[in-house]
Amino acid sequence: MARMTLKEAMSRRSTIDWDRVRTTSDEDMARQAREDGTEAPDDLGAAYPTPGTVRRQMGMTQASIATLIGVPVATWRNWEQGRVRLDPAVRTLLRVLWREPDAVRRAMEAA
Repeated sequence: MARMTLKEAMSRRSTIDWDRVRTTSDEDMARQAREDGTEAPDDLGAAYPTPGTVRRQMGMTQASIATLIGVPVATWRNWEQGRVRLDPAVRTLLRVLWREPDAVRRAMEAA
């Protein structure tokens, strides 16, 4: 890994194509998300939703949803940020949270 000072980094020319960024439409972004698999599911027929999609749908913070399901907040963050691969049990939990969030809340309150 090459190291450089902040001054050296700031003096380098940007590699961002700002004209391309400005001309990218919402449709282009949606197509790219579909192609690279990062599109948020918009229906209940999806195999499983992403952790971030579930959390936002439930209106919860990372800390509160982690507490609800009984995992460390760092674990939830890793799932949401894609740092770790979701195992089948987590994918199933996400699907249940997506489809039946109130049932999960009731079940976890009883625990």
